[in-house]
Amino acid sequence: MKILMVLTSHDLLGNTGRKTGFWLEEFAAPYFVFRDAGVELTLASPKGGQPPIDPKSDLPENQTPAMTRFKQDQAAQQALAQTAKLADMKAEDFDSIFYPGGHGPMWDLVDNTDSIALIESFYNSGKPVAAVCHAPAVLHRVTYEGAPIVRGKRVTGFANTEEEAVQLTKVVPFLVEDELKRLGGHYEKAPDWESFAIVDGRLVTGQNPASSTAAAQELLKLMQRNAA
Repeated sequence: MKILMVLTSHDLLGNTGRKTGFWLEEFAAPYFVFRDAGVELTLASPKGGQPPIDPKSDLPENQTPAMTRFKQDQAAQQALAQTAKLADMKAEDFDSIFYPGGHGPMWDLVDNTDSIALIESFYNSGKPVAAVCHAPAVLHRVTYEGAPIVRGKRVTGFANTEEEAVQLTKVVPFLVEDELKRLGGHYEKAPDWESFAIVDGRLVTGQNPASSTAAAQELLKLMQRNAA
């Protein structure tokens, strides 16, 4: 099995002057879920090379076992430092696509034409698509059979209350929860910061950083069913 993981190349948090990027747990946890299952992983980002890690995600209070493992794993660090260019990726080379979140994708992946075309190509060929936390925002211009891909689907993503808690409601281009609802998605959530992942058909979404492992595990199950 082959999975393409797509990371942000964007490191500026709106007009705050602060840094952002991808949330380290949302990459590290799924990365090891997939790698431990024997999946062949390819990492890509819009600019290629080393994607920016959100400095907040690496604060002492946000450490997780997967992050600790990542910091001791040369192969994982090397893979992250050498992401391929997103524009060079083709859906036919992979079995699924996974988007870690963090605030970065809100700026460089939500309207990225390469990303949109890639997701549509995966989905149209019957392959599952997964996104966690802020990354379900990358679906907002993706269509399937002429309608938004999330329309009529059970979905989750970073909740309005979680965005309020980190005081970035006015900084992000749009709120993930509001946008999923506007597009006709059936948005669901667990209590803030708890693990929650939803599978509807071949769409897998996770609510927040704590949902990264669950979303990755659900995607694996889906792929294994497809392969059976």
